[in-house]
Amino acid sequence: MAVKIIMLIVFFAVMIGVGFYCKKHTTDVSGFVLGGRNVGPWLTAFAYGTSYFSAVIFVGYAGQFGWKFGIASTWIGIGNAFIGSLLAWVILGRRTRLQTQHLGTATMPEYFGKRFDSSALKIVASLIVFVFLIPYTASLYNGLSRLFEMAFPGVSYNVCVIVMAVLTGVYVIAGGYMATAINDFIQGLIMLGGIVAVIAVVLSGHGGFMGAIAELANVEHEIPGAYASFFGPDPLGLLSVVILTSLGTWGLPQMVQKFYAIKSEKNIAKGTIISTIFAVVVAGGCYFLGGFAQISGVEAAGGNPVGGFDAVIPAMLSGLPDVLIGVVIVLVLSASMSTLSSLVMASSSTLTLDMIKGHIVKDMSEKKQVLIMRIFIVIFIAVSAFIAINKDKLGYIADMMGISWGALAGAFLAPFLYGLYAKWVTKPAVWASFIFGSGIMILNMVFRSSFPAVLQSPINCGAFAMLAGLVIVPVVSLITKKPDKQLVDNMFSCYESKVTVSAKKALGE
Repeated sequence: MAVKIIMLIVFFAVMIGVGFYCKKHTTDVSGFVLGGRNVGPWLTAFAYGTSYFSAVIFVGYAGQFGWKFGIASTWIGIGNAFIGSLLAWVILGRRTRLQTQHLGTATMPEYFGKRFDSSALKIVASLIVFVFLIPYTASLYNGLSRLFEMAFPGVSYNVCVIVMAVLTGVYVIAGGYMATAINDFIQGLIMLGGIVAVIAVVLSGHGGFMGAIAELANVEHEIPGAYASFFGPDPLGLLSVVILTSLGTWGLPQMVQKFYAIKSEKNIAKGTIISTIFAVVVAGGCYFLGGFAQISGVEAAGGNPVGGFDAVIPAMLSGLPDVLIGVVIVLVLSASMSTLSSLVMASSSTLTLDMIKGHIVKDMSEKKQVLIMRIFIVIFIAVSAFIAINKDKLGYIADMMGISWGALAGAFLAPFLYGLYAKWVTKPAVWASFIFGSGIMILNMVFRSSFPAVLQSPINCGAFAMLAGLVIVPVVSLITKKPDKQLVDNMFSCYESKVTVSAKKALGE
């Protein structure tokens, strides 16, 4: 216990120290929200990766889908790395940086408002962000609860939630985006080392990799050896999870906003590589570890683990040495605090810049905007902590995250992606995507039993919402009034600016 507590104290001290060190970057809105658009490739890549992967992935998704799909769940991590990271950086990175700077936007709702010339779109988008980031935050805390109960028997979980919330709030309020980015880098290093160490120790307890695979192949299933097979017992269900967790990042404000802050062109290339490698190790490692859930010693009843899916990973880790359990706690805290800081930054900046500024308060100085954002950070963290303390009323971690990601990416992914590349996207098409993406997830929460069987799962429904948006936006754009040509040409003029590059980039005349 002493070892684990000392590790936590050191961890928290570093986080707080970084927050106050970065206070000098928070004098204006650009510095507080985007680090002055001057963030290097390592910090940006790690900020992207650590915002992507949290206790939700490590505890909730790895446990649930490792149990359901066996070793094939590793495909989810591979999808996260190559679709959610590599392709996201290649397809979105440069264009997002150029167009958002050209339009002078600092948040995703503000981008929609200026790109499609509609303050109403901006306000509705900010409401969607605020409402649907709440279940994501709840799922994050719920994942932490499972590990705290395993690692600190007798210590009140409520106390742990409050301490984590307060300390996260302190360093985000003090240092803004730059503090978040630097802490994300430190937390990312912990995640990389921790996941490798945990996998090595867990597999050694089953006779190494081949021994664990042999055990997994012998688990009873109607399809012999299903849990050790290439695509597992449910390939369609596996594909839905890959789509939701990989393609979904393209439409999440807390992820896309990382591209706003990139410093230069060379940083995009470096960041792409670093982010992808990080995702291969962390996401691939988490799902690979979860793939051995069926041989973790957790008892099953009716095909499901006793204690629920969220109890699987903590059960797998409970037999680890105390020092390694301490590493795991710091690992999951790192992942969760980085994600929490990213969520509160996205939510507070959205409410301040997209709802209050210019609508409720007509004239706001830079100093007042930063102050209001800090107040909203306190409010959002307090609400999320309250939800976490009432965790018994929450569902499975994976289901809550499915609702959040499905609504946000279902609403935003298609209009954001098409908006960066196509001049023909119309305002009604964006409205249609907003209404369908968020609406179908709300209906899924309220009337789940009335949905077709395949869409009753929030995971499948969220994946469907994203893919449907990619069809809805071009179809509605085709049948509605085209946007003003001069206005759109001006927005896309940022892509036509002439830049000088080295000969290795272009042959010249």
